[in-house]
Amino acid sequence: MEIKVSEDIKSLVPNFKVGVIHYSSITVSESPQMLKGRLQLFQESIYFDLEDKAVTDIEGIQEWRAIFKKVGTDPSRYRPSIEALYRRIKKQDYLHTINSAADLNNFFSLQYEVPIGIYDADKINGEIELKVGKPGDEYTGINGRLINMENKLLTGDSTGPFGSPFVDSERTAVTEATKNAVQVIYLRPSLSVEQCEKLVQSLMDMFTQVNGGTGTFSILS
Repeated sequence: MEIKVSEDIKSLVPNFKVGVIHYSSITVSESPQMLKGRLQLFQESIYFDLEDKAVTDIEGIQEWRAIFKKVGTDPSRYRPSIEALYRRIKKQDYLHTINSAADLNNFFSLQYEVPIGIYDADKINGEIELKVGKPGDEYTGINGRLINMENKLLTGDSTGPFGSPFVDSERTAVTEATKNAVQVIYLRPSLSVEQCEKLVQSLMDMFTQVNGGTGTFSILS
């Protein structure tokens, strides 16, 4: 499955980087108690850290708000998914567990301060491209709402857009029936390629430790 970054993103965000992990033969299930416990404790730790700090002071969130502005998205109206997670925690609206893939996705997103999407590879058609949305680009999000993707960074295939660092789609959502998946880590531009490789490798190793299967990754920059 080929994946590429469009020229418009490269010109708007010169240091743009994404990590892409392909997983095969995974088993998605209810999260083990270890993961549930770590996710809860981590959220509580973040809550206390945010008592005397604004969410927008978080470096990763600052970088992703800047990217949104560069591609034409108002980050105060359409927030990066990582910012939305931190704002929930600041209100003590802690994340509920979903499944072993989605919970790890949220855990890593909080840990590395970046948006992360995970998609059922068997629901993706053709090549994947990251680009800036055009008029008419839209999809039904996992929140059940129709999302207009014009002037938003999106991930799409031959059928149309299915993901973004804003909110992902219902069409390619990972469930307990998922066997093969693609994970897109929307990395911080300030990180070096070497730092990105270590981050993505660590993420992949923990994901396969919990969900089994095998994984391969690449960094697109």
